[in-house]
Amino acid sequence: MSDAELARLFLALVLLLSAALAGGHIFERLGLPRVVGEILGGLLLGPSVLGVLAPEAEAWLFKGFAAQPALLSAFYWLGLILLMFTAGFKVQPVLPRDDRNLMAALVVGSVILPFPFGYLVAPLFAETNTGDPLAFGIVMGIAAAVTSIPVISRLFIDLGMMETRFARIVVASASIQDLLLWVALAIATGIQQGRANDPASLLQVGGITIVFAIASIALGPALLRLAGRFAGGTFTEASLTGYTLLVCLIFVAMASLLHVNVIFGALLAGLIIGRFPASTFGPVKQRIADIAIWFFVPIYFALVGHRLNLAGEFDWRLILLFLLASSAVKIISVMTAVKLIGRSWLEVVDYGMAMNTRGGPGIVLASVAHAAGIIDGRMFIALVLASIFTALSAGLWFRWRLRQGVAY
Repeated sequence: MSDAELARLFLALVLLLSAALAGGHIFERLGLPRVVGEILGGLLLGPSVLGVLAPEAEAWLFKGFAAQPALLSAFYWLGLILLMFTAGFKVQPVLPRDDRNLMAALVVGSVILPFPFGYLVAPLFAETNTGDPLAFGIVMGIAAAVTSIPVISRLFIDLGMMETRFARIVVASASIQDLLLWVALAIATGIQQGRANDPASLLQVGGITIVFAIASIALGPALLRLAGRFAGGTFTEASLTGYTLLVCLIFVAMASLLHVNVIFGALLAGLIIGRFPASTFGPVKQRIADIAIWFFVPIYFALVGHRLNLAGEFDWRLILLFLLASSAVKIISVMTAVKLIGRSWLEVVDYGMAMNTRGGPGIVLASVAHAAGIIDGRMFIALVLASIFTALSAGLWFRWRLRQGVAY
């Protein structure tokens, strides 16, 4: 790379990060999810706004030399990997005994109807399918069922609800549900890559993904403890931070070598690190999360917004149909499951709205499916906007409920 090319790359990163942080700050001050502002910041710099107002400037900034899109894509994937790694810290594999029936109802309600619904209606959106029909059906099923752990957690923190029983139940249920759905996404990308063209190879792809997950969760902590004892000496917080990030990259590399989706490897690494004692790894996880959330992840979300071509690929009928249909099925399914175990109507609506929050994972799904060639730009926009709208609607709902004096 020449000095001029390097300067242009850094300028693009500066603009993306600045726009993301500014947009996130504005939305946070408005009491809205930061992720929406970060995406909007990238949207303003992309073909949707700057590309319309000044196409030459947009091309000069982000496509100024042949390797620039690939270099920006590297930051995109690094931000996505760290997002999933830190999301793994929040996964709660241990269920509070007293609430297991309720959490089982939430998990079943979130998956049992929405996933088959998304899969079965996929042919209605076939014109947006650019890959394998089976992979496309799985992606649509995931899109209808996914719940955002980071966004709903941040929402609960902002509203002072995170320590309530309601919030703990929602986050724990979403953790279990999304873990199942990430397995499904890893299988979908395997199918798209042509490694599952018949029932036998499909079972092989699914089997490798599931065995990788089980082996990682069962053996990962013990192997890391063994490696720590073998290394000897006392680790400082700084050195533990470096080794923890190394663990993330090792799992991502292993996933890639096994032809398992790399973001699933990052999620498993985060889940394993999350199982270590908070007294030792609490500050390390916080340091990594701070670096990710305030640098790499905003660049990722800004690049998501930058990739949204609303001027050329916006289809409001497609967006409206998917958003309304998937939200109705998800909310009604969760409400029905929770009502069957004897909860009040307002309580079941609360759970339905919380579990319909797609946020970050919905955007991650859109990113991975689009990058894998499973969906086209129109469906990419639909999935991203559906994630944004459901996050905003959940925030508005719970703020209204708190103003009504509801005690969670």
